[in-house]
Amino acid sequence: MKGEGLVISEDHHSLEDFWEHIQANDSIKISSSLQTRVTKNRAYLEERLSSKKEALYGINTGFGSLCNVEIPQKDLSQLQHNLVVSHACGLGDLVPLEVVKLIVSLKINNLSQGYSGVRLELIKKLIELFNADVYPVIYQLGSLGASGDLAPLAHMSLPLLGIGEVHYKGKIQSAKEVLARLNINPIELSFKEGLALLNGTQFSLAYGIHSIVHSRRIISLANKIAALSLIAFGCKTDPFHPSLQRIRKHEGQITVAREIFELLEESKSEKGKYSVQDPYSFRCIPQVHGASLMAIEHAADIFENEMNAVTDNPNVLDQEDLVLIGGNFHAQVLALPLDYLAIALSELGSISERRSFQLINGDRELPSYLAEDPGLDSGFMICQYTAASIASQNKQFCTPASIDSIVSSKGQEDHVSMAANAGTKLYKVVENVYRLLAIEWMISCQALEFRENIQLCPALDNMYKNYRNIIPPLKEDRYLSPDITKTIKFLKSIDIGH
Repeated sequence: MKGEGLVISEDHHSLEDFWEHIQANDSIKISSSLQTRVTKNRAYLEERLSSKKEALYGINTGFGSLCNVEIPQKDLSQLQHNLVVSHACGLGDLVPLEVVKLIVSLKINNLSQGYSGVRLELIKKLIELFNADVYPVIYQLGSLGASGDLAPLAHMSLPLLGIGEVHYKGKIQSAKEVLARLNINPIELSFKEGLALLNGTQFSLAYGIHSIVHSRRIISLANKIAALSLIAFGCKTDPFHPSLQRIRKHEGQITVAREIFELLEESKSEKGKYSVQDPYSFRCIPQVHGASLMAIEHAADIFENEMNAVTDNPNVLDQEDLVLIGGNFHAQVLALPLDYLAIALSELGSISERRSFQLINGDRELPSYLAEDPGLDSGFMICQYTAASIASQNKQFCTPASIDSIVSSKGQEDHVSMAANAGTKLYKVVENVYRLLAIEWMISCQALEFRENIQLCPALDNMYKNYRNIIPPLKEDRYLSPDITKTIKFLKSIDIGH
């Protein structure tokens, strides 16, 4: 049963608004003031269409390069139906369910702003399906990130018509059958409505929001895991001193260094025993992690602005007596930070892999590969191989999608953003960085087993002890893949505030 939660209103919504309500399985409502705005906006479009003989793109014309083909009044509903079914050409892997929920909620928010010319009935039907836990099956491939995320949003729209497949009660089922079982009637689209559903950046944006939430968790984890690695490797604390950060001035660097410096200062360890200067992967953590932190927050600002924006076409501005045909669906503004965020996260994974490499090298009185009996045992040798493979794959995923474009629709749509590809690649980078951090955490915890006279600060000690309740130290070689999987699950589940 859904709880009361997300109210779509005229207020500015934060990324957390949507994410937290989706995680809580809350219902969606639209405020009375927005309902009034949507109703007035639709009434204006109906009046304009009946009183003026004019071609309005996608309302009484064809789509894309067919924009100059006028459609008779009697066929306007069929035009919208045809748009949705013809554009549902998605392929590839299924979009994860939590991203699907974001897509639908973002589309509801977009249409509810009262600039899309749709009936309130359409928005209420989207809400009805969402609140009944009926979620569309959407595929990852099919959007060029311009003209809207067309194919994915077409799949999002199919269940409104009683077509396609849905996620319901943990299974993929026929939309027609599920709606019949729940006594929910499909809707017949009216003019402009299919176009309003398909135009927009909600697919790309949902991947961005999902990745921001996880990026903030990842940066917090990366700082804590790096702190344990610093302790296990016997590193100096000078690189984290506040005065050093003050003269560089970058806020991200200052924030990261402060967090790690506090963890190191509160721990008792052999600080700086082994070398005058530590390797870059330890010494330059504030500079590298800090740059990624600033990239994360920069992307978050853009995604939050887009979440509160209107991104379909044409836009109906009833108070100004305007129907404007433009390009608010073009997702270049998302494509660039989606690529940027993937690079920033990949660097967190890359420097993590280097710390793993240093810890198993047999330096600083640590045994080779952190094995109890190196030679007989290989210890964590191949964990680092796995990390190197993942770090390398991330570099391949970071080839920018936003610099690509391909002509479509007979040249009418001749520059596209590829934001959707940027978003789905970013999703893979996020998962890979969790894997890399899990391997570093396993290795740094094992390295700690060979140190004496170390007392961890409460935050790290609590994290370490909870982990050791799940994964014991490596005394002799064992099957490690399950350990890595459990470690990933552990890192995704812990409270990053502690």
